[in-house]
Amino acid sequence: MKEIALHLLDLAENSVSAGAKTVKITVCEDQNADLLTAVIEDDGRGMTPEMVKMVTDPFFTSRTTRKVGLGIPLFKAAAEACGGGLEIQSTPGVGTRVEARFQHSHIDRMPLGNLPATFLGLSVAHPEVHWIFHYTARANGAQECFEYDDQPVKQTLDGLPITHPEVLAWLRSMLEEGIGAAQKILNA
Repeated sequence: MKEIALHLLDLAENSVSAGAKTVKITVCEDQNADLLTAVIEDDGRGMTPEMVKMVTDPFFTSRTTRKVGLGIPLFKAAAEACGGGLEIQSTPGVGTRVEARFQHSHIDRMPLGNLPATFLGLSVAHPEVHWIFHYTARANGAQECFEYDDQPVKQTLDGLPITHPEVLAWLRSMLEEGIGAAQKILNA
């Protein structure tokens, strides 16, 4: 995977596979601290301490459809190659939290990618999950934040599917504008 957003998509799919009812994805681009942080938290099945140690091994997977699991090991390697790292906290029956940190200005840091498309895709593919997306940009002492919680949107739709073309267009626009507005301070 060549973008952080694609790694987030992969990890969020893992959360859904683990039975998560709520998934929160937080991304912070902090030029002041020269740090990009991406966090995925879920209330899925969670993992034992032994399994947490194993999931960073590319030759381990809990899936039965393939014999290797490259998502987390590749994300960890990408973070470490950029002066950062990856931490996993998990409790069986409670959920999992994965945090990746990258040196923001590192020449080898992969691009963030298309967060609006990633968030929209997850919302549409798994409408049964409660999705919370939080993006923060910090630069030159300024901070801009954008948060999307799909629960109020689902309640407002009152049975209209999130896949309805008008709803999709509105969601896409809202995500692009919200994240784009926050990102403007990074280029100021």
